[in-house]
Amino acid sequence: MLILTIFILLVAMTIHEVSHGLAAHWLGDDTAKRAGRLTLNPLRHIDLFWTVLLPAFLYFTTGGRFMIGMAKPVPVDFSKLRNPRRDMILVALAGPLANLMMAAVLAFFYGISNNVHLLYGIYLNLGLAVFNLIPIPPLDGSRILAGFLPRRWAVSFFSVERFGFLLIILFYTTGFLMPCVRAGMDVLCRLLQVPTLTQWLSR
Repeated sequence: MLILTIFILLVAMTIHEVSHGLAAHWLGDDTAKRAGRLTLNPLRHIDLFWTVLLPAFLYFTTGGRFMIGMAKPVPVDFSKLRNPRRDMILVALAGPLANLMMAAVLAFFYGISNNVHLLYGIYLNLGLAVFNLIPIPPLDGSRILAGFLPRRWAVSFFSVERFGFLLIILFYTTGFLMPCVRAGMDVLCRLLQVPTLTQWLSR
């Protein structure tokens, strides 16, 4: 089951990042394309901390009950976007929306087959979408929030990005991160008409 989970997570993370790169390319920035990141080869998107250490940390500290992570962020030069503030939001939304679309497709097939294995794909994609929408740099939620902030505030906000992984670990160890992610996933599960993560874990 661990191997299946890792495989699904790699696929979900890869499509998430490629979606960012494609959105940026369509909106005027070809940085990801020139860097060779518009590929579905997961090896091109692996990051030591986000793809390896964070998922392993969550897996072992939750007794194998939860695992989430991120691929290496695709490079985006926001100055090349046609409308930088608006397009930054659109590029940031592309990744989570791709995961939500994958979860919706899997939920459709789950409704037909009731195959439990499909739930793993649904939960991982929903978890990746919700996790990335948290407004902590460098997560996608921070880009979306910054797009609505005055420029001076946005610059100050992004100044904490180098401490982002420490903030995530802090929120996790203080018991704040997981309830937020699970609550968001449960809401989306109800919308998709599949068992919520809370229901699944309580079995």
